[in-house]
Amino acid sequence: MTTESIPAVDLPILDDDPFGTVILTNPYEFHERLRDAAPVVYLPRYGVYAMGRYDHVHASLTNWETFVSSRGAGLSDFKKEKPWRPPSLLLEADPPDHTVVRTVMSGVISPRTVRQLRAGFEAEADTFLDTLIERGTVDAVTDLAEVYPLKVFPDAVGLPTEGRENLLPYGALAFNAFGPHNDLLEAALASAAPVQDWILASCQRDALSDNGFGAHIWAAADRGEITTEQAPLLVRSLLSAGVDTTVYGIANSMYSLATNPDQWTALHENPALAKFAFDEALRYESPVQTFFRTSSRPATVADTVIPADSKVLLFLGSANRDPRKWGPTADQFDISRQGGGHVAFGMGVHQCVGQPIARLEAEVVLTALARKVRRVELVGDPRPKLNNTLKGWASIPVRLIPR
Repeated sequence: MTTESIPAVDLPILDDDPFGTVILTNPYEFHERLRDAAPVVYLPRYGVYAMGRYDHVHASLTNWETFVSSRGAGLSDFKKEKPWRPPSLLLEADPPDHTVVRTVMSGVISPRTVRQLRAGFEAEADTFLDTLIERGTVDAVTDLAEVYPLKVFPDAVGLPTEGRENLLPYGALAFNAFGPHNDLLEAALASAAPVQDWILASCQRDALSDNGFGAHIWAAADRGEITTEQAPLLVRSLLSAGVDTTVYGIANSMYSLATNPDQWTALHENPALAKFAFDEALRYESPVQTFFRTSSRPATVADTVIPADSKVLLFLGSANRDPRKWGPTADQFDISRQGGGHVAFGMGVHQCVGQPIARLEAEVVLTALARKVRRVELVGDPRPKLNNTLKGWASIPVRLIPR
């Protein structure tokens, strides 16, 4: 740390590396120190400001005029560096440009279209889960969380069947790229180089089915609501918004329920709690742990002035366990909690556009499991999957004991 890296204000400084192995594996002790230090702290390792308390993270996410996304939702500042790919029209844009494409996407993923998917999602889940339950011992990540979403969601988008295995390494790259250029990003770049060609090709009109979300996006281009250049980028946004966060969310739900057997019992006795169990898992083990913003002007947060043109790291996972918001049981998993208001999907105009689909997939899977499975038991040590932005698991070995 040098004196040049320290801001010229009286501000708590934390020397921790939030993108190091220790914190990425288990961030919660760091989150507590971050919240207790001050509403705003400085991280000299990356030269960024950081917030971990719920009220300030929430306020920053909803204040897009001051904390902009168009300069990158990661550490890189698009005003100073060339993005590694064309920026996301949803995640890395601000109004008014963002408003146009968000309106189109809200029409594509409408409550009506989501309701129309439910019956097919439920039928797929029933058949799929019966096979898993018959096996008894399975991996809640590689046999469940990574399999079911990669069947039903690409079908809904209208993606080609061949090559869907590319979606996970592409997502790993996209979310690792929000962090620093470390070993995790290097590994993701190495494994995803050929994947990007498949992603680009699969977002084109002729690669998509005639009746999926992708076709509806291209129809919006035909109506002149968006340009033909924007259409494939919006399809690409769906592939990040609708796959990785759902995979991580379902896996984190299974981990939370397996390690809190009383909560599985409550869910088994009342499967209608499935959507609340998923919401609580999103709060308790947030798949998306961090996002960056850039200050477009000087911003006062509590008593701290953040200078213009500063990168600000928002700890969503920390906000979702802030006892100032959630009370003394913030670190406990409780599916009866009124968990609405968490920021696991973001907040404000940049809130995740694919969240209705993620919620439907998770609700369908957890409801079916709750009906069919009396107990979920860990039969091995869960193995974390490290990512610069996401928190989740590479493996969760469990035994499914039927009712």
